[in-house]
Amino acid sequence: MTSTYPFEPTPPWTTVNPKPFLPFRTRRDSEELPTLPSPRNELFNDTYVVSTHLVPAGCPRLTPDIPLPVIPKFSTNAAERKRDIQQLLTEITERQACFVKGELGGERSEKPLWNCVNRYVKRVQDGRGLTLFFAHANGFPKEIWETTLRYLLSSPTASLIDEVWSWEAVQHGDTALINESNLSGIFDWRDNARDIAHFLLYYLPEDASSKVLPTHLHLLPETLSESRQTKGFSSRSLVAVGHSFGGCSSILAAVNFPALFSSIILVDPIAIDDRGYSPHLLGLMLGALSRRERWSSREEALRLFKTTVFFGAWHPDTLQLYVTYGLCEDPQGGVKLKMSALHETLVFADRIGAHEAWELLEKVDERIELRWIIPGKPKDKGFMGEQITRQRVWRRPANSSNVVIHSAGHLIAQESPEELAQEISAFLEKKYGPRSRAYL
Repeated sequence: MTSTYPFEPTPPWTTVNPKPFLPFRTRRDSEELPTLPSPRNELFNDTYVVSTHLVPAGCPRLTPDIPLPVIPKFSTNAAERKRDIQQLLTEITERQACFVKGELGGERSEKPLWNCVNRYVKRVQDGRGLTLFFAHANGFPKEIWETTLRYLLSSPTASLIDEVWSWEAVQHGDTALINESNLSGIFDWRDNARDIAHFLLYYLPEDASSKVLPTHLHLLPETLSESRQTKGFSSRSLVAVGHSFGGCSSILAAVNFPALFSSIILVDPIAIDDRGYSPHLLGLMLGALSRRERWSSREEALRLFKTTVFFGAWHPDTLQLYVTYGLCEDPQGGVKLKMSALHETLVFADRIGAHEAWELLEKVDERIELRWIIPGKPKDKGFMGEQITRQRVWRRPANSSNVVIHSAGHLIAQESPEELAQEISAFLEKKYGPRSRAYL
């Protein structure tokens, strides 16, 4: 069952003075190319093939290259453990505050970083369909969308979709394994938005075709990338689907490069002003930092996950994806998270990206249709609660609509992937299907 929220005006808020994107510097071809930890080139279903690719992340970064915070040694004494974790959280939040105020110092990092992307491409196509781009929430690998994609790409709506790209931020999944030695001890969400724009401008091939692409996607001609900044794609219509952290990243990318986007599906993005956000933020950081990271086997991890309230609410297929693609072999024995609890905490520590996304939503080009998909569980009606969610979905009223999925909480992609696929399908059919004016 679904519903919608009627229009609600935004209450007064304090500007964070958003800044335009830092320009990119193109990476040199002579740099050493990493290998994929988990390469794929296989059938996804009867119609689509999945493959994995690498692209350079944007350079320079917004943040300096600083050491990772030191994780305190595990203590069996609960009071000591709590004190150690609180001290670490204080260190991380103070460091982030110094960065925001411009007091941290240090040059912007230029260490090479990479992004992994999964491509799901139709085996036979005419190149006239849609390109979908999926951006994940904090803490999850690019494959977390695959239950949703299996429903979507086996539905009649698949006839509209030529190609899907699933994004992975620099400290997530396989990308985290590649970048491990070059990741900084501080993170800015706007860099994920810049990385997404960097991929779309400089590396996404000009046409959606069934031909096999190289693991390392080729840098496009400069004239083509420059043209995309103002004119968009010559032979693609791009629909972004962003969840939580990935939704904020999609908003920021669209504000800076609106020509790239035809529409954006926002799955409960963490776009918020500062009303009550700080205590909530500390709770997220504490939860991430307390996360278990190692198990004797994937089987043990799956068994224990199923006993928890957090993972117990997930669709079983999505939980299996997390175990398969979110964990890797541990050199010390057993398996471990690809993305460390510390890096998940460092992502949550940044609040500027969420605040800028809130403020800039009203500046997203009205040509870009916004479709909000938000949760409606009795105790989880959107990030920061129902009232703020009702305001968030109308930050840009024009060409915008919303739907509430009552079976899910904030983690819609994990808890209700079938319902999510149905809502994505309904939106695509209405906007791009044979009965729409935008039909390709």
